[in-house]
Amino acid sequence: MNMRTLGIFLYRYRLLQLAMLFFAGVPHVFAADQEAIWKSLQSGGHVVLIRHAITESGVGDPPGFRLEDCSTQRNLSAQGRADAKRIGDAFSKRGIPIAAVLSSRWCRCLDTAKIAFGRATPSPMLNSIFNDREKPKEEKIREFREAVATMPADGNVIMVTHQYNIQAFADVSPTSGEMVVLKPESGKLRLVGRLTVPDL
Repeated sequence: MNMRTLGIFLYRYRLLQLAMLFFAGVPHVFAADQEAIWKSLQSGGHVVLIRHAITESGVGDPPGFRLEDCSTQRNLSAQGRADAKRIGDAFSKRGIPIAAVLSSRWCRCLDTAKIAFGRATPSPMLNSIFNDREKPKEEKIREFREAVATMPADGNVIMVTHQYNIQAFADVSPTSGEMVVLKPESGKLRLVGRLTVPDL
C-alpha cells in the first residue's frame, strides 16, 4: 500500500469513526427532545393532534363502509391497540392535564382515543379529509382554527384524527400513533414538537 492509498484509507476510517460517534449520540438527543415536549404539556394550553394508531393492512376503507358499523371499516390492529394504551399510560404517568378529547367519527380514531384516554367526543371537523363527503376540506380547516382559538388555557386538548387532516391543519405528515404538539400564540399555532409512541 503506497502512502497516497494509506492516506485515503485513514481519512475514510476517520470519517467513519466520526459518523459512528455522531449517530451513537442521536438517540440520547432525541430522547431529551421528547422529554422536553412532554414537560411543556404539563403546563397545559396545547393542542395535541394524534394520528390514529396502527391499523390492519390497507389504504382507506373498504368500498361501501359505514361510520356507524365498525365491521365495515379498516380498524386498529393488535399492535395499534397496544400503542394506544401506551400513549394513554404516558399521559397518565406524567400527569398531563387533559381538558377535552375529540375524535374523528372513524372507528380507528374513536378506539385510539377511548383506549388511550377512556373517552372521546366525536367531532365531524376531524373526520377524514381523504374519504368524507359530508364536509369539504376547507370547512374542516376553518372549524379547526376556530376551535383552537377558544381552547382552555389550563388543560390540553387532544384531537385524534387522520394523516391527511394533520397535514392540512399543521403541515406535518405524522406516522401512525404519532402526536403533533401545537401551542396557540397570538392567533397562530406554533409547532412545539412531535412525539412518537412512548416506549414505556
